[in-house]
Amino acid sequence: MDLPLQEIKKVLEYDDLEKIVDFLVQAEKKADEKIAALQYSKSKIQLAKADYERKLQGQQKFNGTFLKDCPERVILLSDTLEVPTLDNLWNYLSHFYDKVTPALKEQFFFEDLAGIYTENGVSKLFAVCIRYVEINGLKTLPKGKYLCANCTEENREQVLSKLMCMARTKYGVEPTFTVQLIVVSGILHWNYEVQVYIES
Repeated sequence: MDLPLQEIKKVLEYDDLEKIVDFLVQAEKKADEKIAALQYSKSKIQLAKADYERKLQGQQKFNGTFLKDCPERVILLSDTLEVPTLDNLWNYLSHFYDKVTPALKEQFFFEDLAGIYTENGVSKLFAVCIRYVEINGLKTLPKGKYLCANCTEENREQVLSKLMCMARTKYGVEPTFTVQLIVVSGILHWNYEVQVYIES
C-alpha cells in the first residue's frame, strides 16, 4: 500500500479506533491520487499509441507507388550537407538561415520540412522556401505529376531505382532529378517519400 512501516506500527499501537479509521481514510485518499495519476498517464500513452497506429496504417496504405500533383516549389540547397543525420536534423532550418547573409535573413522563411535533392549523381539536403529572394543555391522544382513511394533508409536505394525504372518504362520519361522528402516517423527515426517528376 506504499505506507511507511513506522507509520503502520504507530497506528497499530493506537487504542483509539477513530484514529485508525482516520489514518485509513488518508491512506485511501493517497491511493485514489495514485490511481488518478496512473489513469492520466495511461490516457496519454493511449493517445500516443493511437497516433502512431494511424501513422502506421497510413504507411501501409501507401506502401506501393502513387501519383501526386505537386505545386511549384522553390528549394535552397545546402553547400555542405548531403545526407540526414541526427545532428543536422535536430536544428535543421538554422543551417539554411546561416547560409543566407545577415542582410537578407529577414527576407527568407522556410517550411518545416527537410529533403534530399539529387541531380547528376550529386545529392544535397534542402529546405523548402516559403519566402525568399534570389541567391545562389536556389532551385525550382516544377509543378506537375510526381511518381512517389514511401520507403525507409534501408530500402531507399531500391525504391528509388524502382521509381526511375517505372518512369522510363511506364511513362516514357528520363528523370533528370529526384526528391526525397524526409518524413519523421518517431523519436529519432525518419522515413522518406521519394518523388520522381514525370509530367507537367
